[in-house]
Amino acid sequence: MTKNRIDLKFEQCKNEGRKALIPFITAGDGGYTCTEDAVLQMVENGADLIELGVPFSDPIAEGPTIQRASERALQCGTTLKGIFEMVCRLRQKTDVPLLLMMYLNTIFCYGTDCFFEKCQACGIDGVIVPDIPYEEKDELQVSADRYGVHNISLVTPASEKRIKMIASDATGFLYCVSSNGVTGVRSKFDTDFSDFFADIYRYAKIPCAVGFGISGPEAAKKMSAYCDGVIIGSAVVRLVEQYGELAPNEIGTFIKSIREALDT
Repeated sequence: MTKNRIDLKFEQCKNEGRKALIPFITAGDGGYTCTEDAVLQMVENGADLIELGVPFSDPIAEGPTIQRASERALQCGTTLKGIFEMVCRLRQKTDVPLLLMMYLNTIFCYGTDCFFEKCQACGIDGVIVPDIPYEEKDELQVSADRYGVHNISLVTPASEKRIKMIASDATGFLYCVSSNGVTGVRSKFDTDFSDFFADIYRYAKIPCAVGFGISGPEAAKKMSAYCDGVIIGSAVVRLVEQYGELAPNEIGTFIKSIREALDT
């Protein structure tokens, strides 16, 4: 597969000697305009890639914060069709790599090949599907490859002996889950990150980014020592919950604080 925006962005970060900052936001939470404005604020304040969460009725990998965001977005009438339309509007304003984090049933309902064709047409560069086991990823991989969309693989501390299999075959970047369990801000981690990332880098041929539980600048800086990028989700989503339509500016300020911490 030829390089897409994800590959080029990680290459740029490496050449510039900095870590990739990858915020997550639930699409449609607060309305499409709120999400669009938040994405642009995040890019303006130093985000390198953006994950857009596709709301789902049973988001099994998510903690309470993102579960509530999914419920709010669905109540607002958010749909995959609407998210694609929003991405098309964003593509007129920014070339930042965009990923969809979503659940397998949503893709199957849309039609796998049609879904990835639409991703290519709108400018989606990657998908993260947390409920598909590695052993079943081929159900998506053929279509993803056909349309130049990275199907991002995840590894967790519980992956253990499966890390070699998952990491050696991953594309785009490897999503390294900091802790077993669901998403959400954490005050501490039980994972031995030195051992975890030693296993990962033994086999990974692509950049690695860590997510789940990173709460703010200090945690982001600490975690960035182990990998090529940091993913921040629940801490961003909480700002939408707290500030509603006023959230984009607050999110921009928060992302700027993370960027500054990573760069110092």
